[in-house]
Amino acid sequence: MHDIKYIRENPEVFDAALAKRGLDPLARNLLTLDEQSRALKTELQNGQARRNEASKSIGQAKGRGDEEAAQTLMAEVAELKSKMLTLEEKEREISGQLQDILATLPNLPADDVPLGEDEDDNVEIERWGKPRQFDFDPKEHSDIGPPLGLDFETAAAMSGARFAFLRGQMARLQRAIGQYMLDQQTAENGFQECAPPLLVRDEAVFGVGQLPKFAEDMFQTKDGRWLIPTAEVSLTNSVREQILEEAQMPIRLTALTPCFRSEAGSAGKDTKGLIRQHQFEKVELVAIAHPDHSVEEHQRMTAAAESILQALELPYRKMLLCAGDMGAAARKTFDLEVWLPGQNAYREISSISNCWDFQARRMNTRFRPEGEEKGTRFVHTLNGSGLAVGRTLVAVLENYQQADGSVVIPLVLRSYMGGIEKLEPA
Repeated sequence: MHDIKYIRENPEVFDAALAKRGLDPLARNLLTLDEQSRALKTELQNGQARRNEASKSIGQAKGRGDEEAAQTLMAEVAELKSKMLTLEEKEREISGQLQDILATLPNLPADDVPLGEDEDDNVEIERWGKPRQFDFDPKEHSDIGPPLGLDFETAAAMSGARFAFLRGQMARLQRAIGQYMLDQQTAENGFQECAPPLLVRDEAVFGVGQLPKFAEDMFQTKDGRWLIPTAEVSLTNSVREQILEEAQMPIRLTALTPCFRSEAGSAGKDTKGLIRQHQFEKVELVAIAHPDHSVEEHQRMTAAAESILQALELPYRKMLLCAGDMGAAARKTFDLEVWLPGQNAYREISSISNCWDFQARRMNTRFRPEGEEKGTRFVHTLNGSGLAVGRTLVAVLENYQQADGSVVIPLVLRSYMGGIEKLEPA
């Protein structure tokens, strides 16, 4: 959500930032509605003041025995009441229009976010690790996986496309990856483990920016709750409608949860394999930060995600997303793209975003600066994957595959696998 006061003071800057998102100028329309709303509020305040004054004068007139004056004042009060009801209805309508527009607008890109329309315009920041040189043609995970327990056919029979059924050691490897990530993010990177709800109400998904514009990307139950598309929704909303003390920040939270996405609009994209599923697991990272420190918190969170890829010895590259490829709530986003030899390409495995106060305004989450008895400021929120478990499983299968169809288990996962060093085809 955007601060209308900021738009009043910086209309040209606001429109220029929207332009980076590919949107038409809106400041003039927003400010027109804002002016109308404020004028109506002023008229209502003046009307209420006059109504109070006239009501008081009625008693005084009756006390003097001036019934004619009392009747005139009573008629004025009745007229003011009727007029104010009309004004209140009109003010609610105008304010509602303003809030509806503001609620659908994306966050403003940071100044150093590059211009661009899609992933082709993202900027590579750095690379880590060297892709392995194979002495055979590496396969994609969807070809490696079935003999090892990755069953797409059974899942499709019971659930349809974009689901998977994992069996035996393949299921154990997925669990090992998730548990390893969770242990690293808590023990090494300072995040507090959480087990949040998977079903949330409208205000929770509105708070992170999923509603009203992205309802089709989620699954909704018959009673109106939403299946979380990521634990970001639950973790970020854990501070909803709160006034924090400055000393509480940063609050760093993590959770390993199932995630559910309708993948609306992705017809024909990654229909094969685990890359784009309706149901998947992810270790999510969320931080609630002081506005003065969110930039450094963004770097810290990105490093926390990178540490998993480095420990698994998976080559990756770090990308700065252009304005057109960022999520709606993000002000600045880094993507980590892992190397997949079967696809001969880098593919996204984590997005780490700084949302500034965009989500905090929607959730009404503030903090009280130390030494100030009055006044609060909105917090900054950040989120990222640390990492997507299914896509990490894909990366392990493809990067550690052997010519005989087996897959070597990365060293850091072997203790989670009971010492098993390799997945062997059945």
